[in-house]
Amino acid sequence: MGEDYRTESDSLGEMQVPADAYWGAQTQRAVENFPISGITFGRRFIRALGVVKKSAAQANRELGLLEADIADAIVAAADEVIAGEHDDQFPVDIFQTGSGTSSNMNANEVIANRAAEIMGAEIGDRIVHPNDHVNYGQSSNDVIPTAMHVAALEAVEKDLVPALETLQAALAEKEAEFDGVVKTGRTHLQDATPVRLGQEFGGYRTQIEKGIKRVTDVQDHLRELALGGTATGTGLNTHPDFPGLAAEYISEETGTEFREADDHFEAQAAHDAMGEAHGALRTVAGSMNKIANDLRLLASGPRNGLGEIEQPENQPGSSIMPGKINPVVAEAVNQVHKQVVGNDAAVSAGAARGELDLNLYKPVLAHNFLQSSELLANAAETFGERFVAKLEANQQHCAEQVDQAMALATALNPAIGYDNAAKVAKKALEEGKTVREVAIAEGHLTEAEADEVLDPERMTHRGILGDD
Repeated sequence: MGEDYRTESDSLGEMQVPADAYWGAQTQRAVENFPISGITFGRRFIRALGVVKKSAAQANRELGLLEADIADAIVAAADEVIAGEHDDQFPVDIFQTGSGTSSNMNANEVIANRAAEIMGAEIGDRIVHPNDHVNYGQSSNDVIPTAMHVAALEAVEKDLVPALETLQAALAEKEAEFDGVVKTGRTHLQDATPVRLGQEFGGYRTQIEKGIKRVTDVQDHLRELALGGTATGTGLNTHPDFPGLAAEYISEETGTEFREADDHFEAQAAHDAMGEAHGALRTVAGSMNKIANDLRLLASGPRNGLGEIEQPENQPGSSIMPGKINPVVAEAVNQVHKQVVGNDAAVSAGAARGELDLNLYKPVLAHNFLQSSELLANAAETFGERFVAKLEANQQHCAEQVDQAMALATALNPAIGYDNAAKVAKKALEEGKTVREVAIAEGHLTEAEADEVLDPERMTHRGILGDD
């Protein structure tokens, strides 16, 4: 096929591989076998593959199972993979063999050929063998779920949780800033008793705070690594000390605690930990969606909607209506929620399947989880910094709405009874008057009593109005 290609071989025979590619015959077969989506693994997962291969080589070197010079070259090549220097050498489609064998061999071949170069040989010389050296004591069936857990936990700990903390901090700042702004509460989208705008933002802040805890609570099962189970969980062809030692090296490399799986059969045959963890991501996405929807409603208008908060002018909102500003960042958060819900359907379905000793949905589980984590992290940080932090309260409009609210009559119940309070509210609505005006006119309250009983700010606190 010319100078642009070289010949590599595997157990099925020879393959023509691009001359400058570090991958070999098995990766090339996968490229040709799976022209499905054009979607390949991203940075997080490729990094995790490098971490696993490096740690395996370190463990095997320490156990005397790999010659030091070969192990050192593998470690050096894996370091380059970890650093992102060879991301373009991982061309295999997400939709491939369900065990992820193609991606495991992709990593083995890239690292083997690069390690050979480091040792002064030519690509394809196989002085470092992809199976015998890079994959020593391993199987795709335990490597891919190990990389999946490493990538997932790193994504959550290093990207998602910090981003959620950014959003939480922005909401907490507005909670304090808006604490003195009394506005109309709403239940069933109808006017209800007054609340402080800061109280509503406190609710949002708590949602994200609890979301962070939900995400961190499910991380423990992701710390379990399947590495060492090899093909079916029995650990055939693996040194007894390899799993624990490799997990120690993985922990050292990532700065995150990992450990050998409690049960290697469970770790390879089922991926309940991924389903559980993604469920937490889905819940966080739902919290962010709820907050984004509320803020869109509160900012609606600005003149003919609720208009209780003023949104930032992130960009022009219309190609035809001059001056229109839309809540574009909040809308992006809404769309991320829908994608995460879709991903959750794929993850939960895939995690619940697989026959007998192997779950065969590993690549799609990894991809969807990592996409959800990345989307949520980016959306949370953007939402916090470019939308929530720039919100302003329309205090005058909030006060005017509270003054006109029929739900103020609720505070009359302890003073004049529910039936009389209902009559006051109905008459106020019919005559276009305030509850305060009708209660005084009907002789239920004096002006001084009305000032005390119908004080909107006092209604935002627990207790019976009128009591000291």
